Amino acid sequence: MNESLKDAFHEGGRLQRLWRWLAVAWLLVLVGLGVQQWQLWQSEARIDTDILALLPQDAHDRLLSDVTRRIADVNARQIVVLLGSADAAQTKAAEAAFRGTITPDAPGGDTLLKEAGTIEGWFDQARAFYAPYRDRLLTTEQRQRLQSEPADGLAQSALAALYGPMGAPRLTDWGQDPMSLWPQWWQERAQGAGLQMGDDGLLEADGKHWAILQFETTGSAFQLDGERHIDLLLDQAAAAATRKAPGLEVLRAGVPLHAEAAAVQANWEINTIGWGSLAAVLLLVWLAFRSLRPILLVGASLLIGCGVALAVTVLVFGKVHVLTLVFGASLVGVAEDYGIHWFASRQAEPADRRWKLLRHLLPGLWLALLTSALAYLALGLAPFPGLRQMALFSVVGLAAAFLTVIFWFPWLDGGEIRTTRFARWLGATLERWPRLQGRRRVGLFLGVVMIIAAFGMLRLQPNDDLRSLQSSPMDLITQQIRISQMLGLPSPAQFYLVQGENAEQVLQREEALVDRLRVLAADRQIGGYRAISEWLPSVQRQHADATLTGAIEPRVLAQVGEAVGETLQRPNFAAQDLQAKVFLDSPVAMPFRHLWLGKVGQGVASVVMVDDLSRADALTLLEAQTEGIDGVRWVDRTADFSKLLKHYRKLMSMLLLVGIVLVFAVLYWRYRAQAWRVFAPTLLAGALTLGLLGLFGQPLQLFNVLALMLLLGMGIDYGIFLIEHRGDASAWLAVCVGAASTWLSFGLLGLSATPALRAFGLTLLFGIGLVWLISPLFRPPPHDAPH
Repeated sequence: MNESLKDAFHEGGRLQRLWRWLAVAWLLVLVGLGVQQWQLWQSEARIDTDILALLPQDAHDRLLSDVTRRIADVNARQIVVLLGSADAAQTKAAEAAFRGTITPDAPGGDTLLKEAGTIEGWFDQARAFYAPYRDRLLTTEQRQRLQSEPADGLAQSALAALYGPMGAPRLTDWGQDPMSLWPQWWQERAQGAGLQMGDDGLLEADGKHWAILQFETTGSAFQLDGERHIDLLLDQAAAAATRKAPGLEVLRAGVPLHAEAAAVQANWEINTIGWGSLAAVLLLVWLAFRSLRPILLVGASLLIGCGVALAVTVLVFGKVHVLTLVFGASLVGVAEDYGIHWFASRQAEPADRRWKLLRHLLPGLWLALLTSALAYLALGLAPFPGLRQMALFSVVGLAAAFLTVIFWFPWLDGGEIRTTRFARWLGATLERWPRLQGRRRVGLFLGVVMIIAAFGMLRLQPNDDLRSLQSSPMDLITQQIRISQMLGLPSPAQFYLVQGENAEQVLQREEALVDRLRVLAADRQIGGYRAISEWLPSVQRQHADATLTGAIEPRVLAQVGEAVGETLQRPNFAAQDLQAKVFLDSPVAMPFRHLWLGKVGQGVASVVMVDDLSRADALTLLEAQTEGIDGVRWVDRTADFSKLLKHYRKLMSMLLLVGIVLVFAVLYWRYRAQAWRVFAPTLLAGALTLGLLGLFGQPLQLFNVLALMLLLGMGIDYGIFLIEHRGDASAWLAVCVGAASTWLSFGLLGLSATPALRAFGLTLLFGIGLVWLISPLFRPPPHDAPH
């Protein structure tokens, strides 16, 4: 700074007066943000737990992202509960007790869950809806039989079924459907669903009778506040049901259960990481300064940093992801560096020199903020909405804590800060710390470090599988898998996408695909499939089937009627074919509506979902079924996301290398020949961190690379402080206290149940600890001054 700028920092200087206005302006900004956020959070919940929000969006195919989102939205409020007992009567009693606990008859008050309807109720609606179109609803087997078998044979078969000991179940008057075409069509759909339902409405599986209950969360009562609301309610209902059926097995599944489990886990982690970090920081501040004022001011800067970060994130994104909050909780260990550095430098300095001290500290603090902010901003380079939230949260939080320190601390810190015994002892350790001098020692140290790092990195294996990031409780995942197997529920991550110019073309293409899937299902190569064309045939197929039944049924009815001595009349059916709009607008379509995407781009689209992909070659087999069918493709979102994770891991690795070059260029511009002393500790710590990950059997993932980018920004700070204030015990005190709190914060992040955050935490646990230990080895002699 020039002399006039230096003078301005003295009492009465113009810049000091400006600083007063800046302090007031910063206070007004905080008050405004506080009021705005209070109003915003009153209107609706702003916490997001959707795991898809963390995943990269495919920029080349927005349609797939939209499809995935629609499928997820269908299940967003659905919960399925299965109650199983060896005794059917006990299962029925347990079902009534469970339902009574979830949805009590007492009026008034919100309920967490409401029943989504029953299979029996839907079937009654569907039977009435389809009855007028019965003449154009045929199975493949029926179609082949009517085309190949003469009317005499069909009539004899109908009479044999009538007089046989086990007549087919009836859905209409026998005289109107002697060939049982109608019940057979329904039976095929029930078999396609993979459900073996008894006459009592219970599912028969695994040697038990199972009641199936479906619930939806209610918008007014369902809140993700970190408490086990739904889980506790289901536990209470399960206890009530078990009293009616001892030994009852209760299974539960649904997106809300995973969301609530994530919120509960995140609440624990936020408290552990956030408040644990804050307590550790304040303890370190107390040990270093033994004064209440540093504790209050450093604590205030941290709370302001986190509060402003939360406010700005919600303003920009509308919501804040729960994992952003968990990750942001570790920000405490980084944002305190500025306040600690201030008080470490203030020790034994008279209060009237604090403005001069600010002038002395600002260049290093600005550079430290810049490098840390650039490191966090690098997280936002990957197209992960969740990571971009974390980047914004972190940069804003750091900047807010920094501004609080430089604007407020000179005004609020007017007393004396005595040097404590702990501070003197810790500051004095710098002199006792070894310093690498001479090319031979430096070369030997570098050689040993690189050998250790190389040995570990040779054992480091990349793992980009999306499933490795699964963080739901294992018990919940196990129940989800069992329910999916028992009910034949398809995977929402793998499906066929069918596209066409209009609805009719889409349905025809679906039918061509389903004909192939039906063969796979018959051979037990897949469990089944879900296609809307099974419930809404194309007009072309309806015409063909109506023509076929119209030609065959009257002749069969005449022969059967003659045999039984009655005149049998074919009922009148709908004059119009079943249209897509009529079907989709009816309540009957509700279980299948998510399969119909409707207008997409310049055409129309639907999805076909497949059950039971447990075979090792299932995905390859299913992909092969699309060959020769225009507009149909197999989509594997799990594989797609895994490929994207791999792509961005490689991309961010390249950007990390570019960042290393750019950071060194900035350091060289500032420190010239001394730049390597600032840079080498972070570079060596990063290499050793990769080696340690390999030695401990940890996989290399995108999130490890992103953590190394943070290490690049944060680790450089320690070297900057040591070279800016070389030989200064107070600077070493600030580095030690700051590094210890940062190391502890990210160490706690390593305890997270979320694999991505755990990878972040473990990488930085190694990296921060190593750069803290290595930095003083490369410090320059005290008499060398930076350029």
